[in-house]
Amino acid sequence: MMNQDFEDSNNGPVELAVEIKESSRRGRKPGKKSSEKLDVRAKLERSRQSARECRARKKLRYQYLEELVTDREKAVFALRQELEKLKTWCRELDEGRIPEGFQLFLEEVGVIKEEQ
Repeated sequence: MMNQDFEDSNNGPVELAVEIKESSRRGRKPGKKSSEKLDVRAKLERSRQSARECRARKKLRYQYLEELVTDREKAVFALRQELEKLKTWCRELDEGRIPEGFQLFLEEVGVIKEEQ
């Protein structure tokens, strides 16, 4: 502790206590005990285990996302095929022909009653 003298305008000198921290250094403290070393080892092991679990979760997340992308790509491919088929049907209908499978499509949608 360090004492400093100041003058108070009414009462004269006043002492103030100012505390200076001596142990504000960073890093290891000297004289670690073996029990503290065990704590550090246990902490390191927990950290390693946590990192393993994090990598496993990350791997699962990427697998899920890859499957999702694959499914979406398949859906896009199927929709493009259907679009091409419908475009072909439109061209054939414009030319006055009935496309192959068009009759079945109309029956499935319910526009035409199935013949019995």
